[in-house]
Formats: sequence, structure tokens, C-alpha cells
Amino acid sequence: MRTILVTGPGGAGRTTVAAATALGGARRGQRVLFLTGDRVVPDGWFEGDGRPVVRRIDSGAHFRAEILAFQERAATALGLLGATPLADEELTELPGSDRFALLRALRDAAAGDWDLVVVDLPPAPDAVAVLALPEQLRRYLRRLLPAERQAARALRPMLAQLAGVPMPAEWLYETAARWDVELAAVQAMIEDPATTVRLVAEPGPAAAAALRTARAGLALQRLALEPVVANRMLPTESPDPWLSGLAAQQQDHLKALGDVHELPHLGREPRTADDLALLEPPVTRAASAPEWTVEDRRDPDGVLVWRIPLPGAAKPDLRLVRRGDELVLTVGPFRRAVPLPSALRRCTVSGAGLDDGVLRVRFSPDPDLWPRTR
Repeated sequence: MRTILVTGPGGAGRTTVAAATALGGARRGQRVLFLTGDRVVPDGWFEGDGRPVVRRIDSGAHFRAEILAFQERAATALGLLGATPLADEELTELPGSDRFALLRALRDAAAGDWDLVVVDLPPAPDAVAVLALPEQLRRYLRRLLPAERQAARALRPMLAQLAGVPMPAEWLYETAARWDVELAAVQAMIEDPATTVRLVAEPGPAAAAALRTARAGLALQRLALEPVVANRMLPTESPDPWLSGLAAQQQDHLKALGDVHELPHLGREPRTADDLALLEPPVTRAASAPEWTVEDRRDPDGVLVWRIPLPGAAKPDLRLVRRGDELVLTVGPFRRAVPLPSALRRCTVSGAGLDDGVLRVRFSPDPDLWPRTR
């Protein structure tokens, strides 16, 4: 199964490009799932033969279902607290719940039998945050409810008496285990070599800066990036001086976007499947995720160097902190705690530098930790 995650700056036409990608795959005979949270996808986009399966992500319904399920599982504890249960009709969606609804949709898609899954993600900053969530939440679960604690289930009543405090209820561990399994499925889908990110942008004054930030955040998650889709490109040869002037400006901004696929401006909003077919990006081989490699420079320089590609990152927005066996990397608004390779856990950080989009972190072997040889 190949997964294409489509995002970009807001208003650049990412939903249209995602739908065109799904339609193209379906017309080539693939089993295609198109996931979108957009409630205004035109019905005419998927009329006729060769249609993808379309699933609209209803974050409000997901939020209500999760709250009601939680109330049912925790009914005993809530009853002891004198809580009054909430009814379905009085529940209103809270900010941020759309991210968890998207994760559930991705988990369901990972369990399906598809050739191609196309996901219409939110705008780039939110998309990066969503894609980072499975790993982050699993890390929090491991820290707050360690799996090895479950080995002491039989001892909980005695421990509660000795400690004088109640032990976590069984349902809490069961819920954490279920969440971990579900999050692991989504994380595996996101990190799969057949998963790529397709950035969609309309060349303009703000596009290059927005894409730099998006590239840096996606590189921090080690996701494979396809060439940028430059959307709504105006014809460069026009007798109309006003239109040709706008096209010339687009071409100037296009140079700052790097490797691109250009899609034409139709001069109208796409309403039919035939309109959409004109906006499918070229079919390409799946891109590769950037490799984070460790270079052994102990002989000439006495250090090991962790080479981390971070295209789009800027030095003023870059921070790194060593915490135990993890390196906490901050790139602009994005942060990730990355486990250190085993060899680097025996070293101390001795410096770092960002050059040409690559962060090189230098590690010096710690004599107290590095194996000695005779």
C-alpha cells in the first residue's frame, strides 16, 4: 500500500490536488481511499467510472463517541465522585479534537486493503503536528504508565495498603495498552517507506517561507518529500499585458520553490471529474526518507558525528538538548525527542553546526562509558 499525504500553505489548493491524485489512481484501476476533512468536496468530482472510496472525517462525531465510551469505562469511578454523565446531544467538540479524529481515520485506513491511500491533511503547520502525534503520545504513555508496572497487578491491593494511596485501576492500564496498539499502527503507516508527503503551494511572496518551515518540520520527522506541486500556474504567453505580468511574477517566485511539478490554472473552479483529471500531478516513484547517519571520525578528529538532514532549518530557530539517551531537537515551532543510536549513548555532545541544510552533531567518547581495548 502506498500512502500520499497532501498538505501545504492554507488556500493553495491542497484538497483539489489530493482529490485529483485519488481520482487518477482509481482511473488506473487501483483500489484507492481518499480521506478528507473538507465538508465541501463537490459531488461532481467523483462521478463516472473509476472512482475512489471517499471517507469524510467527522471530528465532531468522533469526539462525542470517544467521550461517551470513556464515561462508560469509567462509570464506577465517576459514580463515586458524584459525577453527572454527559448526554450525546449536549456534547460539543473541543479545539484540537480534529487531530485525533484524523489519527483514527489513518488507523482504520492502515487496516484496510488498499493500493493507494490519499490523505487531505490540514495546512502544513498543523499537518506536521498531527504526523508527530503518534510517536509523542506513545512516548508519554511509556513514561506515565510504564508497561513493566503491569507485572505487579496481583500486588496492587497490598501496595495500596502499604503506600496508603489507591493504585491505578485495571481499566486505565487496559486503555493505555489499547491506545499504544492503535498509535503504533498509525506510526507504522506514517513511517512506512511507501509513505510520502506532497506539498502543494501557489507561487507567491509567502510561499517560499511557508514551504521552508514545512520542509524543516517534515524533515525532523524523517518523512519522504515529493517534488513541490506548484498549483494554479498562469500561462506565460498571453497577449494580455496584465495577465502576462502576473505570470512573470509567478515564474520569479517559482524559482524559490526548488524541484516542482507545475499544474495549470483552469480559469475556473474545478467542478467535474474531467476538470479534476487536468490537475493530477505526474505519477512518480516514491521518494526516500532522509537518512540520519553516524560518521566515525575518532581517528582524525576524536569524535563521532551524527549527520541529520534538516532542509529549510535556520540557525536562529534551531535548539538541541541532550536528555539521557535522547536528543531533544527543536526546529522553529517543531520539537522531537529522538533516541540516540547505541554508539552515541556512550558519548557526550561536544558541539553542533548547521551547514547547507544538514545539522552535524559532534559526540566525544566518554572514557567512563566507552569500551576499553587492550
